[in-house]
Amino acid sequence: MNSVKQKTTNSLSYSQKTIERAERSLRVSPFRMLLFTTMRSRSVDFQEITGVNGNNNQFTQRQLSELITDNSLLWLIQVGVLRREVDGQGITNSFRLTPLGHEIIDNLSTQGDEIPAASWRDRIYHFLTRWLRLPL
Repeated sequence: MNSVKQKTTNSLSYSQKTIERAERSLRVSPFRMLLFTTMRSRSVDFQEITGVNGNNNQFTQRQLSELITDNSLLWLIQVGVLRREVDGQGITNSFRLTPLGHEIIDNLSTQGDEIPAASWRDRIYHFLTRWLRLPL
């Protein structure tokens, strides 16, 4: 039986596979570190991230369409890095970091002001897990 390495944060335990997938997803995402460091302290509205606003706010590497922004944010929700903000009337258009997201951004922010660039291996694994849904 294989043992799974786990990391514990705030009484939550994540497998090493979960952490690696989440970090890889951040590296291949079109977002910059400033978006995630902003999400440490407050929720960020969708309109702040998409189009010209995302570029002006330095949240994105380039101007992103609403579709690309939405798909990229939804993927980061699926891997456990982000969550949608909820208010008294239901789900909003704002996003925040999850506990896993906080852990990963805390670790990455010690390495510099930007998310490390994705390697070709990261991109292949990302393609296999996101688009082909293989459990890597």
